[in-house]
Amino acid sequence: MSSIDSKPPKLDIKYTQIFINNEWHKAVKGKTFPVINPSTGEEICQVEEATRADVDKAVEAARKAFDVESPWRKLEPAARGNLMRKFAQLLRRDIGYLSQLETLNNGKAVEDSKGDIYASADCIEYYAGWTDKIVGETIPGAHDQMIFTRHEPIGVCGQIIPWNYPIMMMAWKLGPALACGNVIILKPAEQTPLSALYCASLIKEAGFPPGVVNVIPGDGPECGNAVAAHEHIDKVAFTGSVEIGKKIQEAAAKSNLKRVSLELGGKSPLIICEDADIDYAVSVAHRAIFTNAAQNCTAGSRTFVHAKIYDEFIAKSVELAKNRVVGDPFDPMTEQGPQINESQFKKILGYVESGKKDGAKLECGGERAGSKGYFIRPTIFSGVKDDMQIAREEIFGPVMSVLKFDSYDDVIKRANGTNFGLGAGVITKDLTRGMTFAQRLQAGSVWVNDYDAVCNQAPFGGFKQSGHGRELGKYGLEAYYEVKTVVVKLV
Repeated sequence: MSSIDSKPPKLDIKYTQIFINNEWHKAVKGKTFPVINPSTGEEICQVEEATRADVDKAVEAARKAFDVESPWRKLEPAARGNLMRKFAQLLRRDIGYLSQLETLNNGKAVEDSKGDIYASADCIEYYAGWTDKIVGETIPGAHDQMIFTRHEPIGVCGQIIPWNYPIMMMAWKLGPALACGNVIILKPAEQTPLSALYCASLIKEAGFPPGVVNVIPGDGPECGNAVAAHEHIDKVAFTGSVEIGKKIQEAAAKSNLKRVSLELGGKSPLIICEDADIDYAVSVAHRAIFTNAAQNCTAGSRTFVHAKIYDEFIAKSVELAKNRVVGDPFDPMTEQGPQINESQFKKILGYVESGKKDGAKLECGGERAGSKGYFIRPTIFSGVKDDMQIAREEIFGPVMSVLKFDSYDDVIKRANGTNFGLGAGVITKDLTRGMTFAQRLQAGSVWVNDYDAVCNQAPFGGFKQSGHGRELGKYGLEAYYEVKTVVVKLV
């Protein structure tokens, strides 16, 4: 374990205000809120707190930027793509500062922050390539008709992003929206606004016209709700919990019936078959749950292991978990930093107590690491049953629940026995079995002999209460354009 009590580096926090119309603003109501370093529990800085009045200002700027005669709307598609590529270049240029800022605010290991930024730049560039390829089609009609479709931007898009992957989730939202020609009001999570605000400065530096991207830090009940319920926002995209996703969809319906896309939670199964290479399966399962301190919507948090290899899997998994390096996220050797804040920290430890109370066996972890900050040791429970709280609810913390099975038909039913359906995985040497699982598991992504293998060109999203709509890939564009049918009578 690296030192948890190390002091974070001194970092100049350059942007703490609201970004509207390519300018920095103080909050209309004059309020600020504290941003906390999860490694220490100490305040980093105060940030301007946007409320409904600030959302109104952002909407006014965005609507002006979306006017049909605006500079943004008159840009050729290729020129729009070039602005996006410039933004991606600036992300890479400033990766040293940005990765430290992300780690200071979010707590993830600094090497993971660097990976997130590179992936975010790649995502923006991927969608930059789509700007001049978003095409309609011609449709057969009567002999004196020409029928064709146009794909047109929706308009003002509200985007509400989570705290677990601040820069990456920003890129997933901005990329397709900008490629389609929309304008954006982005609300970062109140826990992690700093990297989004810095990226706003890069948007301006890249040359985007005023009002195209606006960044409004604030809380969910006031600022987030104002975005979801605003009569002049045309679409809202949200990544976060099922509970908040339902509130956003309700607010959207009660206001102007705006378009909604949701990427919500998960309780994803990873099934380890009896023929799996045990060491490989252990490493995949370890990564599936503990990556990003298990603050991952697709985390493989229900690990189903065949009875024939169950005991060996537990023993090897415990050994690997005990050797996982938890500590100072600025140390390059650290694999796992803190949980995001005190409330999540306490919630996770509450789940640990629930697991013990329900009769699961605590194999390792389950306790605080260090004396400050919100660090939790990697935790493994064996003997977990399907009806236990730790097997049913999304913990969003470093807790692996290992369940035993001996029937493949039965384990598929058990894996599908949840209201979630975001991700699923299976480890097997039998390709027919793997493909059968891929067909029968109810999840937006199924990984065979891997886990959480996400790439920009492949769609990502959930079944059931894990959300609707898709991000990434060609499918990710569909949430950001309207399809217009044009019928021309030839006379």
